[in-house]
Amino acid sequence: MDRFQNILLVGCGNMAGAMLVGWLAGGIPASRFTVVDPQRGDVPDGVTLLRELPQGRFDAILLGIKPQGLDDLAPTLSGLVGRETVLFSILAGVEFDSLSTRFPEAGAIVRIMPNLAAAIGKSPVALDSRGLDEAGRAAVIALMAPLGTPEWLAGEHLFDAVTALAGCGPAFVYRFIDALATAAVTLGLEEGQSQRLALAMVEGAAQLAAQQAEASPPVSPGVLADRVASPGGSTRAGLNVLDADGALARVIAEAMTASRDRNAEMAADARRG
Repeated sequence: MDRFQNILLVGCGNMAGAMLVGWLAGGIPASRFTVVDPQRGDVPDGVTLLRELPQGRFDAILLGIKPQGLDDLAPTLSGLVGRETVLFSILAGVEFDSLSTRFPEAGAIVRIMPNLAAAIGKSPVALDSRGLDEAGRAAVIALMAPLGTPEWLAGEHLFDAVTALAGCGPAFVYRFIDALATAAVTLGLEEGQSQRLALAMVEGAAQLAAQQAEASPPVSPGVLADRVASPGGSTRAGLNVLDADGALARVIAEAMTASRDRNAEMAADARRG
């Protein structure tokens, strides 16, 4: 982490903002961060907020803008990206070749796929790099650790799949929670109570699944589901509906495939741009 003493966030919307909150909560001093965002109202105490790009050099620059804004930004930002700078990108669908073309002087480039749980230190953080040695990779892991669980991918080609899982997945989970609560209302519960019970249930189930994944031997969520379901019991009756003809697995696979394919389309658009 000590390698990154001077970090510039270019754009600080929902995702980059969540990362900033997670870093600060994890103990990284606010004085290390400079945010450039003409739309941002304020930033946490101690963080520098600018409306225009500064002069000088930075150890790390995080691209936190919308992918479609990259072409407009790159000509002015490229002067800040030197050989001593690690360029971090959370831009979905923007590949290494597109980034290196726009920022040819970057010392290294790291693609990151987190999600909004970075704000509470609970995000999966998928990583791939170009131009980093082992010491550099270790420094990146240390920087990302306060955000959750950083992992290096085997190759850039896996980002589309990781985006569908870790990036889009929270929205799928929220839809499922909402569906549980809505179904409970149809069974007679009051709406607010249904929401509270659904959220508490999912939080507890997720924490238990995480603990069991670290057990010896580890226990998968699929096995946990079967443990909850007694033969001939009420849980088994519900699982039989979800499992019939692979209904739940099929719809989730279709949703993730659609997300993966859209990410690939955005990457193709970036290459053409």
